[in-house]
Amino acid sequence: MNDFLDWFQTATIFSLSLVSLSLAIAATLISYLLMHLTLHFSVGRMRKMAAHTTNRVDDTVVEVHSSTNRWLMLLAALLIGVGMLDLNDRWNARVGQLWFVAVALQLGLWLTRAISIGLRRYQDRHTPAGMTQAGASATLMSWALRTVLWAVVLLAVLSNVGVNITAFVASLGVGGIAVALAVQNILGDLFASLSIAVDKPFEVGDFIGIDSFVGTVQFIGLKTTRIRSLNGEQIIISNTDLLKQVVKNYKRMEERRIVFKFGVTYNTSPEQAEAIPGIVRRLVESNDTLRFDRAHFQGFGDSSLDYEVVYIVKEPGYNTYMDAQQTLNLQLMRELAALGVDFAFPTRTVYMVPATDASALTGMPTSADAKADANSGASRSPLRRALN
Repeated sequence: MNDFLDWFQTATIFSLSLVSLSLAIAATLISYLLMHLTLHFSVGRMRKMAAHTTNRVDDTVVEVHSSTNRWLMLLAALLIGVGMLDLNDRWNARVGQLWFVAVALQLGLWLTRAISIGLRRYQDRHTPAGMTQAGASATLMSWALRTVLWAVVLLAVLSNVGVNITAFVASLGVGGIAVALAVQNILGDLFASLSIAVDKPFEVGDFIGIDSFVGTVQFIGLKTTRIRSLNGEQIIISNTDLLKQVVKNYKRMEERRIVFKFGVTYNTSPEQAEAIPGIVRRLVESNDTLRFDRAHFQGFGDSSLDYEVVYIVKEPGYNTYMDAQQTLNLQLMRELAALGVDFAFPTRTVYMVPATDASALTGMPTSADAKADANSGASRSPLRRALN
């Protein structure tokens, strides 16, 4: 037994004694076990505390800590054990670099999880019910934040292990310019998507009108936006072309202003014409969904006395407006019929003037006068020939 102890204390592997190696292995196992138990206990406690609160900060902390990578925990425990060995300066420097790599990777994973949680909640707040696709803002922010995060982590790790990142960063800049020139059309749509995400002229689920078609926005991507039209087909349009056009967002309409006109015949008396605006006002105000603005005898048309009416529909729905307009039209027909006034329609009146009156009005000879002049000219023709 004493011989074994002596051998165990004096034996070496790679210039390291078995005693120190055993202590390092034991420290590694104990460290990993303690880190695992601590993480499990802290996450469980925080989860119980978060269940009794209404804020989302503690929920985020729980989700982020629960995403701790077990392999990185094992690497950290192994580095703790290696730190107990009697190593030279070169290996101690390598251990320090590995510590930095492990911590940087774990921070990167935690921040990536935090970004995912934040964007998921952003999407839940801004995506209407029934829409499962992410909007352009969530997609673009997720891509940009993850790219920047891991670029910073990679550069920090390379700088820590002794790589000169100055030339690397310069190369990335030159390469980025070359790529930007090659894919400038795609980048144009990308920045148009960024403009949509920041300015928010419309979002997924909005009912919009563009040029000659209308529809519901289904998806806003990095290059294109997809709209489901009223006819059922899907319209795909690039973000750049979309922003060049006038976009009407009907979902954000709070009220609908309606202007309509009608005309009555010229047989209408001044008293009847004066009573019509009051009738229209009474009919509009009788509907609770409408708000009267004005009604005027606008002018004299070619075949009608023209009226212009303006009212506000308090609800933005198109069907609500059409129902109200239909009711108003029917009531107006009944009221004007009771008043003895007829709606006008395109007509033309032709006045026939007698021949004698026409000659006096125009100063031109009639057909009878022309015939008499012809006869007199014929009777004078022999005398003219004799004189000649």
